[in-house]
Amino acid sequence: VTADDTVRGSELAALRRTAARAGAVLRHEPGRLRTLIAAGQAIYGGGGRCSLGANVRSGATWYFVTAGHCTRLAATWYADSARTTVLGSRTGSSFPGNDYGVVRYTGTAAHPSAIHTYPGQVTVTAAGSAYVGQAVCRSGATTGVRCGTVTGLNATVNYAEGSVTGLIRTNICAEPGDSGGPLYVAATGVVLGVLSGGSGNCTSGGTSYYQPILEILAAYGLTIP
Repeated sequence: VTADDTVRGSELAALRRTAARAGAVLRHEPGRLRTLIAAGQAIYGGGGRCSLGANVRSGATWYFVTAGHCTRLAATWYADSARTTVLGSRTGSSFPGNDYGVVRYTGTAAHPSAIHTYPGQVTVTAAGSAYVGQAVCRSGATTGVRCGTVTGLNATVNYAEGSVTGLIRTNICAEPGDSGGPLYVAATGVVLGVLSGGSGNCTSGGTSYYQPILEILAAYGLTIP
């Protein structure tokens, strides 16, 4: 069980007692667990900026996936902050509970099955499942590519907006605007998830959580690439 800096006083004491009864280890996570979105290269909608997670398809129709706390902000998504280059329209969104959203491409922007690696690209080969100890990287519009390891599975994060369950936990930092970006295996191009949120930052270090990609694909009948 992990508690961030917002859990203190009587709430922290109650959590300690509950963890002790359950035989669980209570761990402190510096900072505040939050969804990662900044006002503001990436994808833009409403008043927010997020990161594209993966290009996916259903037959000949192409979509992209990102975080649900992003897609709930707007129905139309753009490739630029001036909102002049349309990417597409939201077709599905789930947050909290889950944290994923799907946007159908309606514009003319190219959408290769690849991950931007600041600079360069990694070709996406498949979607897969994470395992504890796995070497992984993530790519995001704010902090670029950062790498680390998977430290937990089936994690639950209690954001201010509500709880999200079934997440992948890593020791990789992330910052606002990185939300929705892909968690992937650099050596193989296998996508594992999309960034939901985390704590800390990329100066002092942090923790990040990801919605598993296979769950998103199954929910909407999509394939990758």
